[in-house]
Amino acid sequence: MRSILLAGVQSGCGKTTATLALIQYLIAQKQSVRGFKSGPDFLDPLWHQKLTGHSSYNLDTKMIGIDECREKLRTAKEQKTDIAIIEGVMGLFDGRQGVGKDGSSVHLAHSLEVDIWLIVDAKGMSGSIVPLVYGFQYYAEKCGVKLSGIIANRVGSAHHAGLLKEQLSKHNLPPLLAWLDKSVPILPERHLGLIQPDEYPLPDFSAHFHIENDELIRTIPHYNDKKHSTKEIDLKKSVTTQALLNKKIAIACDDACCFIYPANIDWLKLQGAKLQFFSPLAGEPVPEDSDALWLPGGYPELYAEQLTHSQCWPSLKAFAKNQKPILAECGGMMLLGKTLIDHQGKQWDMANILPIETKMQNKLASLGYRECMGGNYAGLKGHEFHHSTRSDLAETLPLFEVSRGDKGIKKKNIKASYIHWYFSSAPEMAIQLFLPTDHHSPTKERS
Repeated sequence: MRSILLAGVQSGCGKTTATLALIQYLIAQKQSVRGFKSGPDFLDPLWHQKLTGHSSYNLDTKMIGIDECREKLRTAKEQKTDIAIIEGVMGLFDGRQGVGKDGSSVHLAHSLEVDIWLIVDAKGMSGSIVPLVYGFQYYAEKCGVKLSGIIANRVGSAHHAGLLKEQLSKHNLPPLLAWLDKSVPILPERHLGLIQPDEYPLPDFSAHFHIENDELIRTIPHYNDKKHSTKEIDLKKSVTTQALLNKKIAIACDDACCFIYPANIDWLKLQGAKLQFFSPLAGEPVPEDSDALWLPGGYPELYAEQLTHSQCWPSLKAFAKNQKPILAECGGMMLLGKTLIDHQGKQWDMANILPIETKMQNKLASLGYRECMGGNYAGLKGHEFHHSTRSDLAETLPLFEVSRGDKGIKKKNIKASYIHWYFSSAPEMAIQLFLPTDHHSPTKERS
């Protein structure tokens, strides 16, 4: 299997467009392709999946860990994938802190030992591409990573592309492998990133993606995991308890509750859980025989009017009244509140299970990695990213011990917060999310 990481000079330079265009090209060349996403993003992987027909897994050195990242690539290799395309996050050296540290694309590339193709927004640029690429190549080498090619975006013409190619070659820099012209379709965005694939037809990038190297596929290095094979974790060994064996877990899954890491679904199945999906947006009730409920994040604010009349609320209230475990993440937590105030300032009734009100705003409310530092969920890692704020309408108790970010809300067997958790980051702790609070094994939950 060949593998390459597509990284950007900065956010908004065209990483996703270039990734999708490359995937389309490779599929047209009869290659079996799987997409991956560096970082905790939910939306870009959905576009990868739309093209390849396979789940696109997140790879991340901060939240997920390098062992599991390698395992994901090895699994793709075992499934006869020809090429793994990893889309980077933000700019190449942007991570949790510093330059090229944890969570950055370059740190992931170094850890996986894969080359990088740099995406450059070349609008209005010719000779300036030289010092730009030189600087990125120099610092990538300092980080132990090879920058082996350039894909230019928003190129004015074939002549413009020729100038870029000539200057890169003249200065012994990584070659221009391909370019996207200035009329390339742009995927629409909203406040949390790209819109979802079901909302917009997938563009055909073939007429806008120009190949400068006829041997493009051969320039993608083979992924070599042999040297790590004895060090990797066997994810089956992460089953630390049979506590979820045959437990029926209901999972809300629709356009309002769509932020689900595919790896979390795999992990729950690995623990022996039986998964049952339903749609609050469609008014479907929580499956009656469920032992636990997971309400993932998503876009409840876009469907507030439809949700306020949802026939799901009675079953949701009954489930909570029976004190069965409920995990509510971000948008899922918003569903449990009394009201949701949308971007236009209109107030919508929600399930009224938690004494909270959430309000949308036009600016970012919180962003970053999160980790429980103690208590019942010590070591559990996740990510927080939202534009809404939460107001408590009655006294609430915090749930998670995090040094930074939302500490959540505890109400009987409801565990709610703005954080999207990555379950396999701390298996024993993640299991507790789906069990009644009196089943906590490390310590009893504080009252």
